[in-house]
Amino acid sequence: MTRKTTQWHHLCDVQDLIPESGIAVWTPAGPVAIFYLPHQIPSLYAIGHHDPFSGANVLARGITGDLKGEPVVASPIYKQHFSLRSGVCQEDDSVRVPTFQVLVDGEQVLVEVPATQRADAVA
Repeated sequence: MTRKTTQWHHLCDVQDLIPESGIAVWTPAGPVAIFYLPHQIPSLYAIGHHDPFSGANVLARGITGDLKGEPVVASPIYKQHFSLRSGVCQEDDSVRVPTFQVLVDGEQVLVEVPATQRADAVA
């Protein structure tokens, strides 16, 4: 029997999104930053909210932008830029934050995260 390794998790509704900005949400995979860039395709991005340089959950509060055609967010603490597509730090490519698939289903914004296994599940 094959076990499902990911699940779609409802994050928020479309009206909760802020154009050209991010919001922080809690998921089974931990804190995630969702960015809505309405003038780009795709317009939604999801990355880990945790800044690996400062150790704080702040990336949703970063400033979005573009570096050589790559959509990025600049950490509000030390200003490193993280690709919204790959999660790679533009200043140090050995550092990255997790990225997640995100989609809109009707008015709901969903993110694909690792599946959680119930403690009472039978193996």
